[in-house]
Formats: sequence, structure tokens, C-alpha cells
Amino acid sequence: MGDWHKTDWRAKPRVQMPEYTDTDALNAVERKLAGYPPLVFAGEARRLRAELAAVSRGEAFLLQGGDCAESFASFSGDTIRDTFRVLLQMAMVLTYGAKVPTVKVGRIAGQFAKPRSAPTETQGDTELPSYRGDIINGFAFTPEARIPDPQRMLDAYTQAAGTLNLLRAFSTGGYADVHRVHSWTLGFTDDDEAGKYRDIASRIQDSLDFMTAAGITSDSNAELSTVDFYTSHEALLLEYEEALTRVDSTTGQTIAGSGHFLWIGDRTRQPDGAHVAFCRGVSNPIGLKCGPTLTTDDLKRLIEALNPANEAGRLTLIARFGAGKVADHLPKLIRAVEEEGAKVVWTCDPMHGNTIKSASGYKTRPFDSVLKEVQEFFAIHKAEGTIPGGVHFEMTGLDVTECTGGVRAVTDGDLSSRYHTACDPRLNASQALELAFLVAEELRSHGKAHARAAVV
Repeated sequence: MGDWHKTDWRAKPRVQMPEYTDTDALNAVERKLAGYPPLVFAGEARRLRAELAAVSRGEAFLLQGGDCAESFASFSGDTIRDTFRVLLQMAMVLTYGAKVPTVKVGRIAGQFAKPRSAPTETQGDTELPSYRGDIINGFAFTPEARIPDPQRMLDAYTQAAGTLNLLRAFSTGGYADVHRVHSWTLGFTDDDEAGKYRDIASRIQDSLDFMTAAGITSDSNAELSTVDFYTSHEALLLEYEEALTRVDSTTGQTIAGSGHFLWIGDRTRQPDGAHVAFCRGVSNPIGLKCGPTLTTDDLKRLIEALNPANEAGRLTLIARFGAGKVADHLPKLIRAVEEEGAKVVWTCDPMHGNTIKSASGYKTRPFDSVLKEVQEFFAIHKAEGTIPGGVHFEMTGLDVTECTGGVRAVTDGDLSSRYHTACDPRLNASQALELAFLVAEELRSHGKAHARAAVV
């Protein structure tokens, strides 16, 4: 964009961002980051845009998932591996249900900053600034920890680089082999509680056995042992985003080097605000969270600002309303998009609108509410004749107890045993994979309905 510069956001209203007290330290960190290599490359972002363009046409399906907020304290190779593994299992099940490729995008290697509903929090008689993610301040409830520290941006960069290095190794080094991934899924359905999903798992196994019999193996086809895996995060801390922004030497386009896919949150999507001003100028795929307060007029303004050339794969609209509320909001937004003729990916975030406080005092999300919102999302797209392009989950490969329900029946009383999130509750490995089976059924039903409509 000839009329855009990466610093334009600094002249716009900013929300959900820290006020650093030591400007010299902040400037020094920004200069250092600006000299570091980008974490992702322009060619990777272009490839993701092409895959998301296929999603917008119903030729692929988007799975986006990972941590609510990555933490410095829990950083480990095992944690990255376990979450990557579950995402691969979910993708295989969804591919079977959709009968199209699944685009795999992790909330990882950059998801360090979090918007908060209040600027402060209180414990007992003490009120302190809210925790805003490890890239900004500390989780410990002390005055010192809650001071925004620019040095944390360098720590976040280092962790993101290490995470990406391991993800690339897993993606291309044989760990993602399709037969290995499905063997993990078969292990899940061997449990009595998950037995009702055994039939789908067996049908996937039959397909793999047929391919092997036909000579299509990992040895003869490298695509069966490797995957394309992309990273994403909310573009909240704009000093960090600007410092990692680069110009692609092959195309002259500007690329945000912090992650393949950036999204603008429901609290930071002001059409004239700083976050939109920054994201409009980078060539990465951009997501936009669409909550209950988003008006059709603002949506149209945001689409024009973020995707003025109406390029397929550029803009993903992430609906997040809450179970029982989707019909109140989504249809009018879909119709506004159709009126504009806008090329977008529609995806469902059923996590953020379904957060409640349990009887035991923990913030949680009931599995049934998460599933219900997904089902409502599919039903409305079916009624509107539009494409439900994907799902967006906060989840982890760890055996946490943060969301209630699922086949292994996490109860309110279980929450305290393994409640480890730094911010919002996440689906555990079992719940995430179960949800993939249930979404696969929705995809199969949606696909059959489209086939009948095409015949008529």
C-alpha cells in the first residue's frame, strides 16, 4: 500500500496496550528486534493465503487451535509436541468429515499478549494492574511483576523462534506421518468412554489400508509423512509487531514477520484504531474477531480497510457469540458480507462466548456449550447458503481440567486438580479430539446437504 507506513498506528487511538514507563528501554528493545531475523517468511504467508482462498470457496477447511496465552514458565518441547500431535489428529478427523484438505494453523509461537476485560484486578484488599500476557508483564500478583517490561519482548521472540524450529522439524521429519497420527487416534477410541467414535476411526483406517494396498505409502509419497503447519496470534502488542515487520525482497510487499496469520481481537477492532491501522498494511492473512457488539456498518468498514482489493484468502471472519446467541448476530453479518460481495473465510470460535464461573469459583467453559455454538454456526450457514469455513479453539495437548464435560466427564469438582492456564480455560487433548469427531459429523451432514441442493 503506497499510502501506508508501518508506524501509522502510532498516531491512532490505542486500546488494550501497555504504557511503558521507561521509554529508553523500550526504544532499545525495538531497535534490537528490528535487527533480528523475521520468524516467518513471506513465501510461507503467501502459501497460507492461497490455502485460505481455497477455504473461502469450500475447497478446504480451516483448523486453528492452541493456547489461550503462551507462557514462559511452561515452555518445553514436550508441551509443543503434545499440542501439535492433537492438532494433527483433529485435522485428520476433520479431513475425513469434510472430504477436503484441512489447513492447520496453531495459536502458537507468538500468542503471548492478551486483552483483558478490566485494567486492574483485586485480591483481598490489594488492587493491581491486570496480567496482560508474558510478553507484557508477569503473572505473579505483585506490584513489581505487573509493571510492563519491554525486555519481555526479547524473551518472547526467543521462545517463538525455538517453538518454530521444533514445529518445522516435527512437520517435515516424519513425526507427522499419517499412519502414526491415526494410530494415536485409534488409541483414543480404544477407551470405553470414546467408543462411540470407533466407527469413524475404523473407516479412516480402512481408507489408509486401501491406500497402502494400492502402493500409496509414505515411502512413495512424501506428502503422507509431512504437513504444512502455520502459526498465528493476536496482533495486540504493536511495538513488537512493528519491530518484526519486513519488506519482502521478491515482491516488495510488507510482511509481518512475527507469525504467518495475525488476527485483530473483538476489543481492538475499532475501524479508526491503531490495530486496524497496522494490520491493513501487512500482506499476511488477517483474522477479525466478530462478537455480539459488531455492527454491520462497522463490519463493512473493516472489510474495506483490511481487504480493499477483495482478495480471497486475505480476510478471515472469526465469529464468537456464545451458545444460544448465534442466530441473533451471525445472519445479519453474513448478509452484510454477501451484499458487499466480499470474499472471506467464515470460521467459528466457540470458546470466548461460553466462559462462565463455576460453582467452585473457577472460570470454565462447558463442553456442551462449545459444541452447541459450533452446531448453530453450521446451521445458520446452511440456512444462508454460505460456507462454514473453519473452527478456532483454545486447546492444549496436556491433560488439564479447565473445561467441564466431554466423554471423560470433567466435573466442577475436578477443575482444581489440573487447572494450569495462565488466562482462559482450554480444552484438554481428549475434549479437543472429541470435538473434532463431532465437527466432522457436522461437515459430513453439511456436505450431503450441499450435494442434494446441487442435484435439485
